[in-house]
Amino acid sequence: MPTETDDLVHHLAYAAANSAFESLSPEAIEAAKKSILDTLGVILAASGVEPAVRAAIDLVREGGGTPEASLMAFGGKLPAIAAAFANGALAHCLDYDDQTPWGQHASSSIIPAVFAVAERKGGVTGKDLIAAVATGQDLFARLRCNVGWRKDWNLSTVVGVFAATAAAGRVLGLSASQLAHALGIASMQSSGVMEVVAGTGSDLRGMYAGFSARGAVTAVLLAEKGTTGVDTLFEGEYGFLKTYFGGVYDRAQILEGLGSDYRGSGTLYKKWPAVGTAHSHIHATIELLKENELTADDLIEIRVFVGDYHDLMCSPLEARRIPTTLVDAKFSLPFLVAVAAVHGTVKISHFSSESLKDTSVLAVAQKIVPISDASLDWTLELPPGRVEIVTQDGRRYEKTGTGVPGNDDAPLSWSDLAEKFSDCAAVAVTRHSDDSLVKVVDLIKNLESLDDATVVMENLSPNVDEGFSPKYETSPQSTSTKSEARL
Repeated sequence: MPTETDDLVHHLAYAAANSAFESLSPEAIEAAKKSILDTLGVILAASGVEPAVRAAIDLVREGGGTPEASLMAFGGKLPAIAAAFANGALAHCLDYDDQTPWGQHASSSIIPAVFAVAERKGGVTGKDLIAAVATGQDLFARLRCNVGWRKDWNLSTVVGVFAATAAAGRVLGLSASQLAHALGIASMQSSGVMEVVAGTGSDLRGMYAGFSARGAVTAVLLAEKGTTGVDTLFEGEYGFLKTYFGGVYDRAQILEGLGSDYRGSGTLYKKWPAVGTAHSHIHATIELLKENELTADDLIEIRVFVGDYHDLMCSPLEARRIPTTLVDAKFSLPFLVAVAAVHGTVKISHFSSESLKDTSVLAVAQKIVPISDASLDWTLELPPGRVEIVTQDGRRYEKTGTGVPGNDDAPLSWSDLAEKFSDCAAVAVTRHSDDSLVKVVDLIKNLESLDDATVVMENLSPNVDEGFSPKYETSPQSTSTKSEARL
């Protein structure tokens, strides 16, 4: 057991190695299972509708290798490291995966990593898989909330690789010492700057979780084979916390309740496939039009009040009003609010190469006017969004988006997530029967009863009998080429 003077890496590794299903709260168990269902559903959807990840899928299939873990949706098996990368790239690219109350994404790195390792190992119980996911979510929350983040690093990957490593190491059954080494190895792949998130025209914002999932699996497999890490990884003179955060962190808060209070229980699940910081504006827009019996055609202007992070989704304004990639569309506040105003909701079907040319949405996007409001700056928890609409006849209505579906004051139920899962599977590159989807939901809802949790993957990954092909058949929803996505 680590002492008070030991580096945080030993405390976090010890807690991860010794986590047990029996020590989890009902809320932490529920969050882990919901995150598994939610993440796997989003992976399925991404396979059919997001062209940005096709290069990653082609790359891992070209490489082949020992068939250890499932390539979801497309079928066949790959080495665990490659499967984690491919499934991780799919997990976040729709920006539909779950998020913390503070806006970053843990599960899109954790879930692909734990399933890749579980399939490679075999015989991993549902209880162990739940404990692993909860452990990763907890580590992510502890680091996310207690470091001096300046909105420069992409914490979803910088911290996510450590969370996924802790979870994957728990699945593999590494000792505390081995897990500490694994976290040190993972530091070699703790990376990602916020320009990847905020910049336009890149595919990286969508597929970044693949890199942290792959890094985590690489780390635990190397640690299992005896590769050593760094004893002073987090708190050393040139360690993670000084290098990434200028040494600003709250050690006591990181350690408080470690091993007993699993903080992933606050995970939020998205109703709409869009960046989480836009959901409040989306909700306010939908409610304003509904409450006042208005349509988008009745409006002359939609004013969106924005803090510092909201402003990233509006700059440069003209480019954000007319996004040229599906990845950018999900991070464009003007486009997302316009979709909400025109359709009264935001769905996967609203993000295709054809949708980017939807004249009704683009016309409304031109009516979006961002108004700076420093009170909405992002500090810790996701900032709310405020919207004011101005009608053609001069009436004004204003609303702050509270009670956002999926947030803690309006959580999504198992029924909601099952419906989302079914909707996601409906646009996957490979179709699944209604009965098989109901079975998967039931398996995950009762995951703690399974002797081998990888049966879930068997029901979601079609068999490929003739090995891997560098190309694959696409569904009608996924026929857009890369060039079409960059119109």
